[in-house]
Amino acid sequence: MTSPSSSSFNHRVALVTGSSSGIGYETTLMLARNGFLTYATMRDLKKSEPIKVVQLDVTDDRSVKNAVQSITSECSKIDVLVNNAGYALNGAFEDIAMEELKAQYETNLFGVARVTQAVLPLMRKQKSGVIVNISSGVVPMGGFPGGSAYVSTKFAIEGLSRSMRYELESFGIKVILVEPGVIGTNFFNAVVVAKKSKDPSSPYSRIMEKMAPRFEEIMKNASSPELVARVVLRAITDENPGLIYLAGKDIEELKEANRGMSDEEFYTMMKKNFNLDSIESTIGAKN
Repeated sequence: MTSPSSSSFNHRVALVTGSSSGIGYETTLMLARNGFLTYATMRDLKKSEPIKVVQLDVTDDRSVKNAVQSITSECSKIDVLVNNAGYALNGAFEDIAMEELKAQYETNLFGVARVTQAVLPLMRKQKSGVIVNISSGVVPMGGFPGGSAYVSTKFAIEGLSRSMRYELESFGIKVILVEPGVIGTNFFNAVVVAKKSKDPSSPYSRIMEKMAPRFEEIMKNASSPELVARVVLRAITDENPGLIYLAGKDIEELKEANRGMSDEEFYTMMKKNFNLDSIESTIGAKN
């Protein structure tokens, strides 16, 4: 990757959060290989590959401030922000402790807000900038059993992004949402399971048991994280970018199916896809 210097003024400068693996890592490489002076950011620098990285914990105000100051001291600008850092908390909503839910929001939603607010004054001064928020295909999907915490953060990110778009357009700042489908990364391996959800006596254990093999089956057709990186590159280099970019054939097909169905028809279809269409009688007998 190009080293920061006075030549940075001839490059667009990009900051990517959550770059230690998966979508963030591939996006960092994709942008660097296409002429962007790219800063990979992550909490743990020990995870870094041989590319320039900056320590940044999206849940820590001081860490975010220091990272942005470090980049701007070298480049005096940030042209692109890709908010990618996040994780999934899995478990039925009733089984999720409030502390677990708060931690999920602290990273997935407030982390996006924290980094974006740190970068916006500079972008307004520049009168230009692009903010890419990595959302999820779970938004057009409408959710899934065990995903209430994670899915709700992604719906919140979409609402935040849509509202910011109105506010920032007059300053020359563009806001983009990327909605990946199922991606073959370590994301699912790193899913945090709510403590109470691990209890086999949970009234929701049967539903969670049904979901596990279904996710394994879905992962067999997962797209590569490089596909998402290419979508991010296309979005930020489009002359007049739209708001939403889909990343993955699965989510494209799902969104198309949703257009031709009522909410109830779509819900019934998704319930069947999750193998939950015959579970009510089993749960009723158990409880």
